[in-house]
Amino acid sequence: MTKEIPEKWQSSIKAIKAVQVAFDMDEKIQLSIRKQALDAGLSPSDQIRDILGLSVNKRPKRPRLTVSLAPDDYQVLAKKYNLKADQQLEIKRKLMDELIEYVIKSDSE
Repeated sequence: MTKEIPEKWQSSIKAIKAVQVAFDMDEKIQLSIRKQALDAGLSPSDQIRDILGLSVNKRPKRPRLTVSLAPDDYQVLAKKYNLKADQQLEIKRKLMDELIEYVIKSDSE
């Protein structure tokens, strides 16, 4: 018995069939591609697609930085910021403030 794919998932069929390819290359090559991507406003993956002559999704992406935080990390950060570990939104605000301050200080040196 074959189930039909729901209408709302039809546009994802192509992505489901895609296979991620990882490259183990010299660190200098990886760094160069990452720098080129940053300068072009692309993700490293999109930069590789561009280099290889493949289509690149030109729709604007929400620029953001990410970091994975484990429960232990929240404990450490809560202590650092005088908060409770379950105050994750407030911890995020403090992290953002610290990162902004770091960049401002770095850029002024």
